[in-house]
Amino acid sequence: MPRSRPHPTRRRAPGRRAQAAETPRLIALNKPFGVLSQFSDADGRQTLKDFVPIAGVYPAGRLDKDSEGLLLLTNDGRLQARIADPAHKLAKTYWVQVEGEPSAEQLAALAAGPVLKDGPTRPAQVERLAEPDLWPRNPPVRFRRHIPTCWLAISLREGRNRQVRRMTAAVGLPTLRLVRVRIGEWGLEGLAPGQWRELPPRP
Repeated sequence: MPRSRPHPTRRRAPGRRAQAAETPRLIALNKPFGVLSQFSDADGRQTLKDFVPIAGVYPAGRLDKDSEGLLLLTNDGRLQARIADPAHKLAKTYWVQVEGEPSAEQLAALAAGPVLKDGPTRPAQVERLAEPDLWPRNPPVRFRRHIPTCWLAISLREGRNRQVRRMTAAVGLPTLRLVRVRIGEWGLEGLAPGQWRELPPRP
């Protein structure tokens, strides 16, 4: 009597689980003021972990603790490099509230690329902006009496540490509030502070 063959066990295609885990993801977060652009902090300050409950994603670039707005997170190293590396010249747009009434000369100097301690900056796109309809900042911005303020839209294609603040200070326009509203093709529209949404990652 012929022996019956054991029922073959189903085998997963090699690497199938790993491939699923490596599916590219891209998250857009409206980072609130005072939140660190990292997932942990030894001093107990607010981090991305308080807002994004997704494991395995990391910021593509950074946004200062005292700045607000669009922060992109991904689990894909190539996408992270394309977003964060200035070599790819991905434009980043900021709405900036500055102290003072900018002169034409100050705006021209800002657009030309002021010289900072670490060297001259690249030319930027700068234009005056009507006061945008933004959420109230918490805590509120501290204004000085009898000194006017102005909003500017500034677009850069490089990413030095605290660059926008240093550029406006270099031309005599200290930054009071800074909100990043766009990175390349991705915008902040529809996101309240602390909210996030998943985006289709681009190749």
